[in-house]
Amino acid sequence: MIRIQPQFAVFLDNRPGTLAKTCQELGQAHVNILALSILDTVDHAIVRLIVDDPKAAEQVLCRLHPMVQRRDVVVMDVPHTIGALGQVAERLAQAGINMEYAYCTAAIAQSAAMLVLRTNDLEATINALS
Repeated sequence: MIRIQPQFAVFLDNRPGTLAKTCQELGQAHVNILALSILDTVDHAIVRLIVDDPKAAEQVLCRLHPMVQRRDVVVMDVPHTIGALGQVAERLAQAGINMEYAYCTAAIAQSAAMLVLRTNDLEATINALS
């Protein structure tokens, strides 16, 4: 399954407890985090989140943090097999689509992984991968 979903990028102070508070507040609002990526810098961390309730998450995140960005990304299930990500990247390259960033996750026992892609053209990405 391939779909476009909102993703939140939150700029957090890079210090102990900041991520914990954010996750706890989302939990209290009954928001489940489906995917998470953290990029750290010297003073800040950029936390990217895919959640099950974007509207509730946006309210919580904007209340807690001064800098929150909402952007659409492509989310898709990919086989949890060797070479699957390479095949996705090759199909995008053949279609002339630039991958700005990606992250994915899967447990060892799962047959599919969840891949999050930000590209220069989301609709073309879905067409290339469908």
